[in-house]
Amino acid sequence: MAESAVAHRKQRMSGRDPHEAHRVATPLELLFDLTFVVAFGTAANELAHGLSQDHIGAGIVAFGFATFGISWAWINFTWFASAYDTDDWIYRLTTMLQMVGVLVFALGLHAMFTSVHDGDTLDNDVMVWGYVVMRVAMVFQWWRAGRHDASRGPACRTYIVSILVAQVCWCVLALVDLPVGTTFALMVIPFLIEIGGPAYAETRRGGTPWHAHHVAERYGLMVIITLGEGMIGTMVSLTALSEGGVTVDVALLAFAGTALTFGIWWMYFGVPHGEILHARRDRSFVWGYGHMVLFGGIVAIGAGLHVAAYYLEHHSKLGLTGSVLTVVVPVAIVIIGYYLLYSAITHSADAFHLLLLALTIIPLVAPVLMAAAEVDLTWCLVVLSLAPWVTVAGYEAVGHRHVAAAVARLSR
Repeated sequence: MAESAVAHRKQRMSGRDPHEAHRVATPLELLFDLTFVVAFGTAANELAHGLSQDHIGAGIVAFGFATFGISWAWINFTWFASAYDTDDWIYRLTTMLQMVGVLVFALGLHAMFTSVHDGDTLDNDVMVWGYVVMRVAMVFQWWRAGRHDASRGPACRTYIVSILVAQVCWCVLALVDLPVGTTFALMVIPFLIEIGGPAYAETRRGGTPWHAHHVAERYGLMVIITLGEGMIGTMVSLTALSEGGVTVDVALLAFAGTALTFGIWWMYFGVPHGEILHARRDRSFVWGYGHMVLFGGIVAIGAGLHVAAYYLEHHSKLGLTGSVLTVVVPVAIVIIGYYLLYSAITHSADAFHLLLLALTIIPLVAPVLMAAAEVDLTWCLVVLSLAPWVTVAGYEAVGHRHVAAAVARLSR
């Protein structure tokens, strides 16, 4: 009887049980994530190249746009899969089509980055076509879900309408050659439709049966993927520094990059995201959308480490201080974003967390002052790598009790 029920579910998108026990990421979801390794890696490389050539403003703007596009594509799939993953042949082939769209999107990143700095108009045509492929697949998924899950049909139809309207706007902006600044200004319209559609569907049209612990695990896995860019950036820097053989500086740089990446990992997973989401589903949008800042910041750390490699190879137009700042700034964004996100989802901001954040300023500012004093880049990065460990030490000593108390309060 149980096997028959599973088989029936795999043919119909009747919605998953949001309280299903032992719900974990599927092999298909992990395979899907690999395309985002490519997309984030491409964006990180483009940002590193732009920063090293002193195209600071253009690089940051282009990277911000790329981060939203990549993150949003992943978020769309992840929340849908949490609610309606049937894992039948139709679902699998549709997911494969979405993977093709992600790769096409990534293929267009170079042209977009270049046009932001050098062009009169924004060249995001290939990126938009990649999104068209993804959105055709996503609309089909939501249509299928609405057809099989009549009780949640209004929410599914809301998703379809918001996706189609937003995609038409993106296509129009891609086809009409407007100045770069004008294009970015007009992008506010489809952006608001993108983020507003899901919020309206979930809060006013019945919502979908997404699984709190499953979604939290999926986001954690994406954080790990973005942390991989830090390890790649570390390896690129090590390659540049080790041309004369393995030295103390090479060992220190290896330690700094690994400690920075590991510290951010430890810091992030100190918060029981699944338990918080399970207790307060109404805070899912702040949590889910807020992660885009974390994803982008962590990937930018990897890009900054790549800039450090350019500096070591004497292929960068940035000086020592500028090169150090390309790592310091995203580290600061990630840590501040982490605390703001925690405060937003728990509605707490006690003196202890403010103290940890204040202490973190020391390993963030010190590397910049050291670079200004011409201290070697490697030592600057070693000091910077201590930044996330302030939070880690605070959590292991006292903070875990604060987190447990916050979760208990939310669960009442």
